[in-house]
Amino acid sequence: MKFNSNFKTINENYLFAEVASRAGAYTKAHPDKKVLKLGIGDVTLPLAPAVISALHSAVDDMAKQETFKGYGPYEGYDFLRESILAYYKSHGVTLDLSEIFVSDGAKSDLGNILDIFAKENTVLVPDPVYPVYVDTNLMAGRKVIFAEANEKNGFLPMPDYKVDCGVIYICSPNNPTGAAYTKAQLKEWVDYANKKGAVILYDAAYECFISDDNLARSIYQIEGAKTCAIEFCSFSKTAGFTGTRCGYTIVPNALEKDGFSANKMWLRRQATKFNGVPYIVQKGAAAVFTAQGQKEINKNLDYYRNNAKLIAECMDRLGIWYTGGKNSPYIWLKCPNNMGSWEFFDYLLNNAQVVGTPGAGFGNNGEGFFRLTAFGSSEVTKEAVARLEKLLS
Repeated sequence: MKFNSNFKTINENYLFAEVASRAGAYTKAHPDKKVLKLGIGDVTLPLAPAVISALHSAVDDMAKQETFKGYGPYEGYDFLRESILAYYKSHGVTLDLSEIFVSDGAKSDLGNILDIFAKENTVLVPDPVYPVYVDTNLMAGRKVIFAEANEKNGFLPMPDYKVDCGVIYICSPNNPTGAAYTKAQLKEWVDYANKKGAVILYDAAYECFISDDNLARSIYQIEGAKTCAIEFCSFSKTAGFTGTRCGYTIVPNALEKDGFSANKMWLRRQATKFNGVPYIVQKGAAAVFTAQGQKEINKNLDYYRNNAKLIAECMDRLGIWYTGGKNSPYIWLKCPNNMGSWEFFDYLLNNAQVVGTPGAGFGNNGEGFFRLTAFGSSEVTKEAVARLEKLLS
């Protein structure tokens, strides 16, 4: 027996596990202190009534012989895929049903999609970055290089034609920085990928927070993207499915190279390693796209948008530089007084009992920055903002 030695190349502790461990240790040592958590990007509002109704109905279906469902299609039930198709069409994007694959979440697929790409690909990711992009490639033994995201470029690095790569990760609006590419900026990335013969793995998990018409809800709003991009999205933040698990991946039929079809390879991979998302969950997900579902979902999203606005306005009053807060549930702030990321984490925890996420956990360029999320309750967010303002004024 030989273990995968590539695991030696990644951090032993996952970033958010370390955040939880430190916060837990503080709470144990100070049981009288109320700790406010604006760190991990988990939602707090319950599922929308339309979704709950659909879930209940689907449970009833499983209790009757004539409507019982066993194994479902590997790519997802047509009723959900057709709903996703219509959602993209509402944003001016035309897809074929065969290009839509239902999954148990974007995080899984962002790692699993690597099965269809050769180990020899050099992978380009921004720094700072969501850890999954880097860790999944290091686990497989791929070479990972970084696009420098920093304060100077607003944490939105642009392509460098002197750099060669096979796989490119883009998340917009970005996790952790909250920064979002304009359509014109994404066109530069699409042109670069097509020129280099590379693929863009486009994480659109936060597209539902976009309200600016200059920003893209989907990379397929950009001309040329279908020949170079795979898009991943999730119901986790859109509809609060973090505990229900459902997402979808778009693999265009036009994405081909050297006689290989990414779409056909992904279907083959899923048929081999994945048995699909439960019927009950898919029925709940389909309800998200109904008129009533959209009304209820947008009400929830407005709740989180208001939280983000409260935090962003606090940063404005304090004169702290940040990205995000608009078109994103994340606020990425520069640590005051030149503090390091973990130093600022401990400072906030000990003096204001507020938990965020140290930017250093997202990469070298995250050092000196800090992420706060808008996914807490309104009450927690308001109290946290008051504590931050009192401490940092």
